[in-house]
Amino acid sequence: MTAELIRGQNHPLPGARLEIRVSAGHPVVAGAVLADQDGRSRSTAWLAHPGSPDLPGLEASRQAAADHRLAVDLDALPAEAHQVHVLLALPPGSGGPTSFGALAAPFVAVTTLDGTQVASYTVLGLNTESAVVAVELYRRNDTWKVRAVGQGYAGGLSALLLDLGIDTAEEVAAAVHQAVAGGLARSVSAPPPRRAAPVGVPADGPPPPPVPPSAPESAAQGGPVDYRHPRRQSSAPPPPPPAAPSGQPVAGDAAGWSMDERLYNQIWGMFEDYSRTVAAHRSAVDFADSRREQELDRALADPRTRSGPAADAARAAASQRHAELTERATAALDRDLDQLAAESQVVEPALPPSFARWDNPVWHAYQPPMETPMAVRLGDLSLPERPDLRIPLLTRLPLERGLWIDAGRSADPTGMTAPEELRALAGQLATALATRLLAVYPVGDFRLHVIDPAGAAAASLAPLVAAAALSSPPAQDAAGVTQVLTALTRRTDLVQMAVRNRASDALPPDLDPAEQLLVVHDFPHGFDDRAVTQLRYLADEGPAVGVHLMMVADRAEAQGYGPVLDPLWRSLLRVTPVPDHHLADPWVGHQWTYEPAMVPPGSGILPQVLDRYRNARRRYGS
Repeated sequence: MTAELIRGQNHPLPGARLEIRVSAGHPVVAGAVLADQDGRSRSTAWLAHPGSPDLPGLEASRQAAADHRLAVDLDALPAEAHQVHVLLALPPGSGGPTSFGALAAPFVAVTTLDGTQVASYTVLGLNTESAVVAVELYRRNDTWKVRAVGQGYAGGLSALLLDLGIDTAEEVAAAVHQAVAGGLARSVSAPPPRRAAPVGVPADGPPPPPVPPSAPESAAQGGPVDYRHPRRQSSAPPPPPPAAPSGQPVAGDAAGWSMDERLYNQIWGMFEDYSRTVAAHRSAVDFADSRREQELDRALADPRTRSGPAADAARAAASQRHAELTERATAALDRDLDQLAAESQVVEPALPPSFARWDNPVWHAYQPPMETPMAVRLGDLSLPERPDLRIPLLTRLPLERGLWIDAGRSADPTGMTAPEELRALAGQLATALATRLLAVYPVGDFRLHVIDPAGAAAASLAPLVAAAALSSPPAQDAAGVTQVLTALTRRTDLVQMAVRNRASDALPPDLDPAEQLLVVHDFPHGFDDRAVTQLRYLADEGPAVGVHLMMVADRAEAQGYGPVLDPLWRSLLRVTPVPDHHLADPWVGHQWTYEPAMVPPGSGILPQVLDRYRNARRRYGS
């Protein structure tokens, strides 16, 4: 049950890992200040804001926005921190309102990681104030609670920070506003007006944030995967848009805090509906078959009636009932899948680039985003009952597990694709997925490394090389492979130690904080035992600290290493360069046909996206 707080009320918190969600209806700056048990901040290092968004146990937004998420891990906060003050401020010089009294009351909610609300507070009573401490999380006797504060400051952010004990409040406030202004200068220009959208599709939608599930698991391999996802009936506000009067499907028809989150939840709801609808049909057909066999067995059990008119009549009656049951099941299946197909036709054009196919027009208006999206599309899934009805295969960002692109014979169940063509297609898929990841992260927040010892992937890597999208040229010799693996292993070690010891400020200044993706072609060619051990280490430990792995490999070629590589393969999600049925859903366990997220033949969208990404890097000096 959600606690709706009024000013001064408090409520206990259920766990250490939480999110604080802000909805203000107008761009505001959101941040947080840590304080000791006396309510005083020790230094500017205890302040998370757009210019310095990360603290141990706390992550703030990088930009002024109408909707924010602040991630909190209370167990990871400094031991001396007893309070977390969540602040909101209006950015000066933006041409918008200069006081909260001119805006709708901001809404703040504390939620668990799956979006379940713990407590909420609407900050009422503000007038001339341009900054406010909305809520505070505080510790009493080893128990954390949230309190509704609503303390406003007409003197703005500097007055708020000074009241919390930051002596250099004016300088810090100026730095915060400068970071926001710099972000606004980088912000994506508005896209050209969209053509008339399908019935029920909003022409525009609010910006993104993140939270939910992993991709489906390979049907052939084990390993735990978090399948939890926000259900369509999630309690998280705001509610989904009302259905169209005539009953047509609506894009974003699910609960969520932004259009991207609503679309994400809607797609997972469609995935589940598709799975359960087909399961019901298959069960009904199995029942019809079983009933027919039972009726025939009963009718023909007596040897004296196994032939003749009575036997013929029994067979005809059993066949007739079987046909009726099968037709009813098929009619129900067609009705439900037609509804899903109509919903898919409305949802697909409304998807943001990270969710969209490469042939979606949204890519032609692509500009590098300001925030990391909540998920990325790896391909499509379908079942034989309706091969033309495809559900996007979305996986959360940052990636919770690496990818293995199967370049061997097992990737093509038909056996129709030549080995050389399979390898080429696997390389193209790796480039398409790497480009998508590069494109959906903010400029400078994602780095790409490539190992290509045999040089066989040069053609597929050409767009990335031409756009200078790689952090360094592809490693092609033993020394290059060693250098790349050693650098990423060192980064993983250092960040792990910093996290464990809560000493992120002790990281060396040359350490790149961006997410890292290593694409490995033609494994195990050019790898010795030490390199294989490093790869296994990166696959296991890297994702938790922002180092991710994508391997393009034929598993059969690595058999020489024996079972030592089995944990590596199991830790990666297998995808194929040609359609293959190897993924299982978490509800029923159907084997779904996976179709890779390839760029359409002859399309120029990949170099176009990479060109805009390169121009953005030049513009921002990243």
